[in-house]
Amino acid sequence: MHDRDVRLVITPDPEFGPEAAERLTRRLRAEIAALDVGSVRSEPGGPAPDGAKSGDVVTLGALVVALSASGGVFTALIDTVRDWLGRSSARHRVSVTIGGDTIELERATDAERSALVEAYVRRHTAPPADRPADE
Repeated sequence: MHDRDVRLVITPDPEFGPEAAERLTRRLRAEIAALDVGSVRSEPGGPAPDGAKSGDVVTLGALVVALSASGGVFTALIDTVRDWLGRSSARHRVSVTIGGDTIELERATDAERSALVEAYVRRHTAPPADRPADE
């Protein structure tokens, strides 16, 4: 991954089967691809679990989003993930990692999710001079 790549790991509700989880991931990927991102791709996985079908193995629910140079695309990406989670009544989670910093988003109250996400977005959109020295 590059410095401006964002890794999204979608953990579907445990009640969902593999096919339903794959459809969810494809829907989120399509929504992200509609943003002004450089690219969105599935992340290659390790060996298939016992009993899995043959073919190309992809870590179910893992996407890597290359951010474009246009301002505000990271915020738009996070907003898209939040909206996607908010539209579902299921208990899906999405881990978002950029530069080794991870936040896990799930169905929470709007206020809880907003406070968490705003702090995370600020850390990754502030000009370098405004960032704390430990980043």
